[in-house]
Amino acid sequence: MIQSIHSRLESFRQQGRAPAGSLIVTVFGDSVLPRGGRIWLGSLIRLLKPLELNERLVRTSVFRLAKNQWLQAEAHGRRADYVLTHSGRLRFEEASRHIYASRIPVWDHRWRLILIVGELSTRERERLRQALAWQGFGILNGDCFVHPSTDLVAAFDALVADGLSSLLGRLMPLVAADSRSALSATDVDLVGRAWNLDKLAQAYSAFVADYLPILAELRRDHSARIDAEEAFLLRILLIHDYRRLLLRDPELPDVLLPPDWPGQTARMVCCELYRRLFEPSEAHLDKTMHLADGTVPPRQIMADERFPANDLLPVA
Repeated sequence: MIQSIHSRLESFRQQGRAPAGSLIVTVFGDSVLPRGGRIWLGSLIRLLKPLELNERLVRTSVFRLAKNQWLQAEAHGRRADYVLTHSGRLRFEEASRHIYASRIPVWDHRWRLILIVGELSTRERERLRQALAWQGFGILNGDCFVHPSTDLVAAFDALVADGLSSLLGRLMPLVAADSRSALSATDVDLVGRAWNLDKLAQAYSAFVADYLPILAELRRDHSARIDAEEAFLLRILLIHDYRRLLLRDPELPDVLLPPDWPGQTARMVCCELYRRLFEPSEAHLDKTMHLADGTVPPRQIMADERFPANDLLPVA
């Protein structure tokens, strides 16, 4: 037993009511999608039971995800697989690009804007705000969403996947060229208006405090054997916690971030720890994850296809 891993898992279990729906989303995106995007409900229940998620809670959460068109059931006799819907797969693939992709490329100093140019109801406006916030957009004055580097076509495709296609005719995508004078506001001024980076920095620092001690212990003891089940559980918590941070992170270029930005350290910790957990956690999935017909879906991805090796930098 590796004490720091055991302590992190126990700390999670003692929190009380677990965020079942969010954890199931993490399992599907991290572990099920690379194995074909389907899993027998019984296997999902078995995988999550050690995190104190009981069968009733998992079933209820899965049914809710199906109702919201993330998943759909496919019956096989008395059993059922749960499969990602087309829109659900698009959402997960977009999330994977945020979580596992390499570092942000050099910025071209042009801002991507989405303007509201038609009437939106309060409910439509809130749904749009949430969907674009998930994509990392900041908001200026209610009718202007801003991002430093996103692909606007992909951003609109993601809105369609989120069920917001009816809004597209009232939105205008623009790319802003740099025509500022010496007296105009700066890019850093814009960042300060569009995003609250102080709270995000605190959250990233807390993430590092939770997971860096585990990584440090694994670095010290190269002969330590990681229990396969604990490796899987920690991998899920790691990605679950990191994904929730990325939901709030606009992934700004380095030139727009404060000095010593903790998000960079958090990514390095997540990257190296994930790669160390990958093989034992995959062994647990090989043993535990089945389809309704009893077959074991093979892995279709390797660790180095997710967090690239150039993200493995020294962490103090």
